[in-house]
Amino acid sequence: MRKALLLFALTLSFSMSTFAQAVGTADLEKLDAYFSQMVKDWGIPGVSIGIVKDGKLVFTGNYGLLEVGKNQKPDEDTLYAIASNSKAFTSAIIGMLVQEGKLNWNDKVRKYIPYFELYDSYESEHTTIRDILSHRVGLGTFSGDNIWYKSELPASEIIKRIQYVPKAYEFRAGYGYSNLMFITAGEIIEKVTGKSWGENVRERILEPLGMERTLYTINDLDKMGNFASPHAIKEGKNYPIPWTSWDNVAATGGLVSSVADLSKWMIFNLDHGITGTDTLLSKRTRNMVWTPHNNHMVDHTSENDFDRHFNGYGLGWGLSDYKGRLKVGHTGGYDGMITALTLIPDEKLGVVVLTNGTKSPIMAATYYALDTFLDAESEKDWSADYLAAANRRINADTRIAERIAKRVSNTQPSISPDAFAGRYHSDLYGELSIVQKDNNLKLEFSHSPLLSATLTHWHYNVWKLNWDHPQAWFSFGTIQIQTNNMMEVSGFAFDVPNDDFFFEEIKPKKIKM
Repeated sequence: MRKALLLFALTLSFSMSTFAQAVGTADLEKLDAYFSQMVKDWGIPGVSIGIVKDGKLVFTGNYGLLEVGKNQKPDEDTLYAIASNSKAFTSAIIGMLVQEGKLNWNDKVRKYIPYFELYDSYESEHTTIRDILSHRVGLGTFSGDNIWYKSELPASEIIKRIQYVPKAYEFRAGYGYSNLMFITAGEIIEKVTGKSWGENVRERILEPLGMERTLYTINDLDKMGNFASPHAIKEGKNYPIPWTSWDNVAATGGLVSSVADLSKWMIFNLDHGITGTDTLLSKRTRNMVWTPHNNHMVDHTSENDFDRHFNGYGLGWGLSDYKGRLKVGHTGGYDGMITALTLIPDEKLGVVVLTNGTKSPIMAATYYALDTFLDAESEKDWSADYLAAANRRINADTRIAERIAKRVSNTQPSISPDAFAGRYHSDLYGELSIVQKDNNLKLEFSHSPLLSATLTHWHYNVWKLNWDHPQAWFSFGTIQIQTNNMMEVSGFAFDVPNDDFFFEEIKPKKIKM
């Protein structure tokens, strides 16, 4: 969640007609001015922010553009992909099914998905619904995401490949954020109800809450209208990229929503699962998903910016304390969009930040808003601090520069393209191919066509990946052709330096014809 710089026009869609200029001690005009400057400083294409307090949407701030190079501006109904903020909807649906007696939190996953398999038979047999919803099954953070990313496979086929994801830590003895486990949870919902995850989220949550502009498929974007374009960064400039379908993995991150709709979701959760006269989530369900089931260490020997004493993960929600109050929330990263949703239940306070770029001030905006409502005396400039930290991380990441600097000029491959063209198999991913097409060498991913790349010689037996489609999370990459002792092509190895998708896990081996 990275990169660079663009200045652009901004606008404010901020209604003061119903609410006074201050809510309690919160100065909303000051808040708006801060966000306006923040958007300029970060160079983010567009941002929409909503704040709820005591059951009402008390602030909406909308800045920048729906798409760089065009004049349309966001408002409170503008749609953004909320990605992993969808996980809390998944755990809520599971909770409703528990309330209905259709499953239990401690049910084994294999009761519903017999083909579910991890790296070891014991863990495969004993993994529960609570385990998969709290990231404690032994898989590393983001490990295996190349199985589903931009894939056309159905969820069932993605799940069948989980057995090849490497073990990172002992079962229930660590934390590894796993999108694959929430894809699995979505499949359990479908098995139990006979309806898709999307149908369940619409019938059980979106319709009762009146979230009329929230989508679980991007196929309806054009019909709905008023949506932001995702953006990637190249050479310090934001540029629009196409929307990518996550429909087949919606349970882990497929929802598209707006500030206006997400304000209803925040109010519903701050009211502990009650909407109007309907109780959709029982007290037990509310407590279950907001109880830490997986804990992170907190340094109690030094001060921190949040006065934090605990930090953990519930079921689809992140949990910690913020200046003496429980904080519940999540973030989401979609191709070209970053979002955050944060609740302070004791204060009936919630903040949602939706952005359409990859260098995003989601938490800077969140913490400044929280301080404005919780601590009027606070003068901490979260935006300046977080922007400086983001720039330091970007400048310190020399992985690509190092690879370019170590390129050896004037070398030739020892292996003819005719020898390494052909089909390859990866246990984790499936089939890949290197083919001659239009006088070029192409790398093709069998079920992820948007990851295809044109190969150009880099040095020795290393070939550069020139992606055929825009990529938000990675840019430079190479493959190294591998041989056995008889100089026969045996496979190839990826090197795609990034923090999100681990191509090196794929490990393709050449299929002998």
